[in-house]
Amino acid sequence: MTLEQLLSPAVLEWNMKHDHLPDDVLIKEFNKWVAENEELINESVKNNKDKFERNIKMTIALIAHDAKKELMTQFCIAYCGTLSKHSLCATGTTGKMVSEATGLEITRFLCGYQGGDEQIASRIACNEIDLLLLFRDPLTAKTTEPNEANLLRLCDVHNIPVATNLATAELLIKSLDRGDLEWREMYK
Repeated sequence: MTLEQLLSPAVLEWNMKHDHLPDDVLIKEFNKWVAENEELINESVKNNKDKFERNIKMTIALIAHDAKKELMTQFCIAYCGTLSKHSLCATGTTGKMVSEATGLEITRFLCGYQGGDEQIASRIACNEIDLLLLFRDPLTAKTTEPNEANLLRLCDVHNIPVATNLATAELLIKSLDRGDLEWREMYK
């Protein structure tokens, strides 16, 4: 939460009352209002300090089909700074490749075909995963497609953001970096 977000209701109310003033007068009046309300502003910041400094650590699951493992690795290299602030888990080979390429600490489950998808699905069902990056190969039929359908269904049931391609993954990671996914804390 920024100071602007915290004060925006009061500032909007003030602005609505003084919107008719010329810009130079408006600036003087606003500065006067800030000076008059400095104690209230400082108290509000003090009471909400934890919201300003909060660093919510999310748990992100990584799964990639064989044809997409290199893309997942490159994605994690590109967003290593953001991902390093969170807990990561992955299916076996994907986790190994990403960890070796980035140095990120990753909890590794079994390989997907050995039950790693199901291990991640069980964590989703227990609300222990906050974000799923599932890079799928849509052009090759997989014997694990029923598992993927189950993963996606569980994400829908438990309101877990999921990306199945690079474009959506970038949107979610950028949102995560801005703090837009902090609402997930309500579900824990």
